[in-house]
Amino acid sequence: MTATQLKELETRLWAAADQLRANSKLTATEYSFPVLGLLFLRHAFRRFNDAKAKIEENLPVHPQRGRRAVTKDDFQQAKAIYLQEKARWDYLVNLPEAADIGEELNEAMRLIEGDYEALVGVLPKDYQAFEKDLLQRLMRIFNAEELDRMPGDVFGRIYEYFLNEFAKSGAQEGGEFFTPPSLVNTIVAVIEPDHGIVFDPACGSAGMFVQTGHFIEDAGENPAARVSFYGQEKADTNTRLAKMNVTIHGLEATILQGNTFYEDHHNMADKCDFVMANPPFNVDGVDKAKDSVKNDRRLPFGLPKTDNANYLWISYFYAYLNPTGRAGFVMASSASDAGHSERDIREQLVRTGAVDVMVSIGTKFFYTRSLPCTLWFFDRAKESDPDRADKTLMLDLREVYRKVSSNLHDFTPEHLLNIKAIVGLYRGNDRHFQSAMQRYYEEVTMAIEDVGIEWDALIYGDKPEGLALALERDEAGIYSKEAPEILAGLKQVKKRLSHAHKELVTAAKTLLQSDELRKDKARRERLQQYLQETESHVKAFHELADCALYFEKEMKWLSERFPDGQYRDVPGLCKVVTQADIAANDYSLTAGRYVGVAAQADDGFDFEERMAEIKLELADLDREAAALAGTIQEHLNELGI
Repeated sequence: MTATQLKELETRLWAAADQLRANSKLTATEYSFPVLGLLFLRHAFRRFNDAKAKIEENLPVHPQRGRRAVTKDDFQQAKAIYLQEKARWDYLVNLPEAADIGEELNEAMRLIEGDYEALVGVLPKDYQAFEKDLLQRLMRIFNAEELDRMPGDVFGRIYEYFLNEFAKSGAQEGGEFFTPPSLVNTIVAVIEPDHGIVFDPACGSAGMFVQTGHFIEDAGENPAARVSFYGQEKADTNTRLAKMNVTIHGLEATILQGNTFYEDHHNMADKCDFVMANPPFNVDGVDKAKDSVKNDRRLPFGLPKTDNANYLWISYFYAYLNPTGRAGFVMASSASDAGHSERDIREQLVRTGAVDVMVSIGTKFFYTRSLPCTLWFFDRAKESDPDRADKTLMLDLREVYRKVSSNLHDFTPEHLLNIKAIVGLYRGNDRHFQSAMQRYYEEVTMAIEDVGIEWDALIYGDKPEGLALALERDEAGIYSKEAPEILAGLKQVKKRLSHAHKELVTAAKTLLQSDELRKDKARRERLQQYLQETESHVKAFHELADCALYFEKEMKWLSERFPDGQYRDVPGLCKVVTQADIAANDYSLTAGRYVGVAAQADDGFDFEERMAEIKLELADLDREAAALAGTIQEHLNELGI
């Protein structure tokens, strides 16, 4: 399944499921957890069937007794959940009309919990709150045949997508259960958690663990053989979500419920290879009079005097690391410049040499708040290297983002590649830079080759008599010039193609209305078919040309800033600073203070590109307005107005 096909399936499943919620009496919060439970059951059944087939294929056969029965232990070794008959999707989806589907689902969850101690009390068992018809329609949605043909982790990706969408809809107050993938992936890209103990003391729905698993799998390794996941989470619902999330991804994690300010269930100080977290910002009211807080060995720089808990978290993250450990975490932007006792703690942190990278992130990256944030990165291995200990990379990404909607931004996969490349160059390693450049080159080259194929189809295709696109192959230069020359003229070629296609359609409509073609059904059908085929080729040409231009733009963005494939300070983007530089700025760790402002080119504005962006933004606003109007109408209906 391609990424595009997966996206289409995710969107279709979510739209269908969310439409049912919109027409029910349930709030997003009441609806979210049971729906994720259904996805969990569906995925568990898929993995059960796959594992069962492999287990039976490899079972030894006794000459007299034949093949032995499959056992629960066999599934454990296959990293799949054993399902009793009444917990299997095919049993549940084929229940008779008269069955109490809500109670049957509750019983399925109880059976799974009875077989797996780690899931006791985790799975949703309140399906009686759903109307029978709603449950049946939901199950039909998740019974789509495509879900039976999916490769390995596609279900996990769909589960993540639903978590993401529920977060956007406010299914959990404050959105603390879910960290946007862009921020998680940035943390993973910078600290590269590929071995040892990975700990998240504010783990929410365990997104850090899931993305770490993807990172290790993308490198061709098995996460279970490389890392051990440990998590702690304050909220009961979030703890349950986390356990479901790691299970659905085939990961193993020890996740315990507890308030990290007062409880350190895993006793992880000085033990972690990697710490990753998105803790709640600006928490007030931590009881610092408690002995467990005053004498906490996770506060090596002392107890901050302010009521704000940000520097409690920052101190914890440093204290959890072993002598070579790395940490990456999300923090309120205000913490980078906080004064008084927090400033003193920050000075001590800087003087350790462990502060590795500071990244400023712009607004609108979270689903429930629009404030900017900062990503902090520690690397304790720096402390033992005098040269590295004196350096910190300041990276200002406030102007780097993709506009998803009027109130949501994220990073593209290419943004993440570029971030990873910059951090790699700062560390003296050009591997990620070269990998990104190679990928962009290959994408551009493939797109240009396919552009040529579509061009040939348009120029040399079988045209009805009297019709032709007003284009010539030599003018376009497809295949006959080097890639840079083609790219330089591709926008002009796109314009000419659009104009020629418009003229062709106008001419074709005139022909179709002529008396001659009205009487000739065969010619009329051939012309209509030709128009359809041409439309398809023109659309494909534009998409491929846009793809080539997009990746060429990313390639230029990276190569122009680092032309020799070596790190250098780039105004407005990045700067390597020393401890003396930081001290001169009162130990501020705000990247914008150091990187300066990028030079503005007078003639660099692309009017057509900006108009295309405005068009997309307008479409987003139209969709949001329609959704808002629907919500308002819902509320009016509920009030009987």
